Parts: sequence; C-alpha cells; structure tokens
Amino acid sequence: MMKNFKRRFSLSVPRIEENEFTEQINQLNIQHTQGKTSNSTFPSPVSPEPATPGAQSPSQLQYRSKAPHRRFSMEVRQGGRDVSKRMSLPMDIRLPPEFLKKLQMEREMESENNSPPCKPLSRMSRRASLSDIGFGKLETYVKLGKLGEGTYATVFKGRSKLTENLVALKEIRLEHEEGAPCTAIREVSLLKNLKHANIVTLHDIIHTERSLTLVFEYLDSDLKQYLDNCGNLMSMNNVKIFMFQLLRGLSYCHKRKILHRDLKPQNLLINDKGELKLADFGLARAKSVPTKTYSNEVVTLWYRPPEVLLGTTEYSTPIDMWGVGCILFEMATGRPMFPGSSVKEELHLVFRIIGTPKEDSWPGISNNDEFRSYMFPEYRPQPLINHVPRLDTEGINMLTALLLYDTRTRVSAEASLRHPYFLSLGENIHSLADSKTHTLNLIHVILLFSLPNPGRGKNRRQSIF
Repeated sequence: MMKNFKRRFSLSVPRIEENEFTEQINQLNIQHTQGKTSNSTFPSPVSPEPATPGAQSPSQLQYRSKAPHRRFSMEVRQGGRDVSKRMSLPMDIRLPPEFLKKLQMEREMESENNSPPCKPLSRMSRRASLSDIGFGKLETYVKLGKLGEGTYATVFKGRSKLTENLVALKEIRLEHEEGAPCTAIREVSLLKNLKHANIVTLHDIIHTERSLTLVFEYLDSDLKQYLDNCGNLMSMNNVKIFMFQLLRGLSYCHKRKILHRDLKPQNLLINDKGELKLADFGLARAKSVPTKTYSNEVVTLWYRPPEVLLGTTEYSTPIDMWGVGCILFEMATGRPMFPGSSVKEELHLVFRIIGTPKEDSWPGISNNDEFRSYMFPEYRPQPLINHVPRLDTEGINMLTALLLYDTRTRVSAEASLRHPYFLSLGENIHSLADSKTHTLNLIHVILLFSLPNPGRGKNRRQSIF
C-alpha cells in the first residue's frame, strides 16, 4: 500500500522544487517496515495555520505579538513567544503541558551551553515538535456531526482541542490495495502551497492505516446554500462582491499555473462574514507538470466549457473562466445557465443562447469531427440581457467576455479584476494583500414570502461529490 501511495503521489506533484511530502512518505515506509504502521501518524506537510487567513509559513518565522484570550500563564507566554519565533502556530493555541515542559528543558540547556536562544528549527525538529503539540493526531480533533458523504470521502464538522475552533474533517477512506486516491494527493500537494484569503486553508493532515484525514478551516455554507437561503434572489451588490472574491482567488491560482477544473457553487464556501473561498481542489492540476494533455472528464457538466465538451485534452486557464461566467449568470438569475443532462444536451443549450459556433467565433471548429457529428442547427446568438435582466451594462459585458468560444480571447481572471463592472467597489480593493479580504457591505435580503422550491426535476443542482 505504501509503495502505491508514494508512487501515485510522485506522479502528481510538480517537480520544480523539493517536496516535504516525499520525506514524510519515506518515513512512513520505514515505520511500516518496522511493523509500527498501526501506531504511526502522518505529520502535517503544511504548517498549522491560524483560523484567520494569512498565516505565514515557518520559513518566515513571524508571529503576532498580541493575542486575545491567552490560555497560559506568564511562564507559558514566554515559552509560547520563543516557539513562535521558530514555528507558525495559531495565536490561540493551547500548548500541552508536556510540550511546555520539554520546551523549558531545552531553554535551560541552551542557557547552560550559552547557545543562542530561539534558533530556527530544522525541518525534522519542526515536524517532531508539531507532533508533540498534537498535530497529525486523530485525538486532537472531536467530530461533531456529518456534513456530507461521497464515493471516496466523508466530511465531518469538528472542533480542534488545540484552539477550540471549528474545523472541517475530510476523511478519505484508504483501500488496502490502492492506497490514497490521486485526487486526495493532488489536493494536499496543491493546497499546501496556496496561501490566500479567498482559498480554503488546510490546517492539518492525519494518516492512519485506514484513512487519510484532511483538516480544513470551517465555513458555514457554500454558494449553492446561500442562493437557496435567499430564495434565489441574491442582491446584485452581493453578486458583485462574491464575483470579485471568486476572481481574486482564481487569479492567485492561475498565476501559479494551477487549474481548479471544478468550479461550481458547491465548491465556493462562504463564512458568516461573507468571505468566499475556493475549495475542493481534488480535480485541480498544476500546469508545471510536464504534460500538455489532460483528461476531458473534468468540471461538472453544467459548468464545463464547450471545448472540453467536444473532447479537447489540451487546455489551460480559460477552462476555469467559462465556469466563472456560468456562476455569474446563476448568482444573477437564481438558476443554472446550462442545466444539461448529457454532453449533447449541454452543447445544445449552450448553442441556443450563445449561438452555434462558426469559424469567425471559434477558429477551427469546422474541422472538429465530434462537432460535425452532432449536426446542430445553426442558432443565432441571443442578447444576454434578455436572459439576465438584473445585470447592468458592464455586467453583461463581463459575462459576454467570459463566455467566448475562442479560448484565446476569453477574458482572464487577472484582467477580469480590473473590469469596469467592479469600479463601484472602489480602488482600494486592488491594493489588498493576498492574506487580506474585504467583504465590503453585504446586503442581507429578508424574504417576506415563500418561493416554490426549485430543487426538483431537471434543474436540480448537482451534488457536491
């Protein structure tokens, strides 16, 4: 099992830099050989992050000096400051007494040997210290209830004993022969390098013989639930704010040559502050992997771009931008834009609104064998304002730019952030650091009447799994 796990991980990770995860797999393999697999844990390859976005990595060795509700004495505070200089830890963490005693002994030894205090920890020492504190251990987290279940994973709401903060526990079942699914390995390897206010934070990883548990920050709902809760009548002010946050997180990914490949409302999480974060990177892929061809079995059908529907395996960041356009339409109208039940029906719905593609709108489409085999009628493009009357002129312009057939002209995430559609949000939003987010003023709409439930029949939303 360990051999398969290591091999499958190595195939999915960008090789442009040394990966800590590889060392940990080697350690697990040694433990397994020595017959200690049942007692082994899987130390986190990422440093534990604070509940608020923007925590710095261990290499930056910085820590905020002020922390409300400290849970330790004056002596412990001093020890906490020392260790914070060497590790990036949540500011409200409760350090175990055993760890503090060990830390005090180390300080006394340093004093006796006249060693410089608070020297940076080595990678191995940092990993051992994290394990001493409680990271990488199942008993550190308490399950509070099930949030959802899929083919490979079950998601639980939980609480961290170290911080008393809520967390989301994604428990991935490990098959005896297959090991960890490649989607889980990709999710871990990508998320550990993505530190942004609009991307969900991976706090910890726990490995046992039967499961691999990913510990994420907890967010109250997703965009689908948000739409349902407001009766599919979202304020257009909120549409704009959520749209900007989505593009901001996606631009951060694309700059690092990472494709999400599964954008949909269920994978956009929202907390009680109105902060939107990209989640579920199981289908994500780093373009730095030396290959030009990818699977076309990606992106949930309703948000899948036409070039992928027609079988292309050579694509780049524009694959995500089509989905962004579909999500903008759905936020503004309360219904999915192209709710097809098959590839052919999905293409048919796209062509009926955007128009059947021709050489001028999609160069090379006339030579696509799959497109020609469907023999679609020649639909003329319809004015999008007829379908999204709540969007203003600039919003329609952005939606049009996102739903272009030609991937070379389809607008990018970075360019979208500077679109005139967002001018009303002010210029300051462009100067935010990656670790900061600004939800501005979300408008909370109170419905005074009940609407029929749209969750039945053909337009039923697809599951998160």
